[in-house]
Amino acid sequence: PSDIFAKSLYYNPSEEQQISRLESLLQPDAFANITQRLADSGMRKGFACLFYGAPGTGKTETVLQLARKTGRALMQVNISSIKDKYVGESEKNIKNLFDRYRQLVESEPIAPILFFNEADAIFNKRSENTVRAVDKMENAIQNIILQEMETLPGILIATTNLSENFDSAFERRFIYKIYFEKPTPEVASHIWQTMLPNLSAEEALQLAEEYPFTGGQIENIARKQQVEYILTGKQSTMADLQGYCKQECLHSDAAIRKTIGFAANS
Repeated sequence: PSDIFAKSLYYNPSEEQQISRLESLLQPDAFANITQRLADSGMRKGFACLFYGAPGTGKTETVLQLARKTGRALMQVNISSIKDKYVGESEKNIKNLFDRYRQLVESEPIAPILFFNEADAIFNKRSENTVRAVDKMENAIQNIILQEMETLPGILIATTNLSENFDSAFERRFIYKIYFEKPTPEVASHIWQTMLPNLSAEEALQLAEEYPFTGGQIENIARKQQVEYILTGKQSTMADLQGYCKQECLHSDAAIRKTIGFAANS
């Protein structure tokens, strides 16, 4: 957790409340108490959480900051390395992954977070067509994950941009599901000002109202103006920023994605 760079994150009130609550639950003392009481009641004590929403909404960064704030190491899954072209190897890889995580939970003083980023690549709907070898392999991997989630000893957090592709069996196994929505102009204006401190409150709100960007898109604008400053030595004007915003839109202002974002380094 000490390797994770601190960032200030901004959310709409609904996300803020849920994430703040989750952060409190994941604090070591609170988590130990909760899991013990769940176990005493005969319930599953593992925590599986799903963060879903459009790209650039701060889902991944939220996982990182939760790990940092709760003092937990992060075991991030490289999904591409799990899938193997040889029959049976992918299933072994996913089983080994969970075995390794269980060993870490047992050996570490504070349970780490098992992190599946862009999990729709592996948590997708199971295929009814099991003729092809690849479909059989996908189904086998998903069945193993479902079984492992039933007896998970620690914390699993998955992020996805495509929650509609999730199998319903996976949905049921996530105790917390947090949807990252598009930021309100007020929230987005805070993101603008954090990314670009030279902006006035009025200018930041104007940009937030004109361009309903994600935090990721606002960060793109901030990086672009910084590159221009390095090249030319000139600070970007409001007109320059509006020009960058228009360039950020692939098609038209109406096509800007609706999401929620995060803000700059603290």
